[in-house]
Amino acid sequence: MAIPTRCGRVSAQHLLHAMGWAPGHRLDIQLCHGMLIITSAQDDRYQVGSRGELPLPASARHMCQIEPGQPVLLAAFIAHDLLVVHPVSTVARLLTDLHNQLSGGDSDR
Repeated sequence: MAIPTRCGRVSAQHLLHAMGWAPGHRLDIQLCHGMLIITSAQDDRYQVGSRGELPLPASARHMCQIEPGQPVLLAAFIAHDLLVVHPVSTVARLLTDLHNQLSGGDSDR
């Protein structure tokens, strides 16, 4: 979990270290199904910040409904050089669906 700053940066030093993404590492950031998909890139305009922060572009934050101060869930898939940023609204929706299934909404109990 991390909390974006007003300028849309997320501090994730330990996670980025595990990914092998040092400051200056180039990133590709794409929007997919209401979450941000971040991968390594050769020539992209985004990069890991000097203090180990991930940039979350304003347009992408807006489309994902990520607000400053609102937590996001970061999920790393190290073997695939992939990081997924889940907005709290997506996590809440998924948990609500799961809890509905567990409480009887699912006929496969």
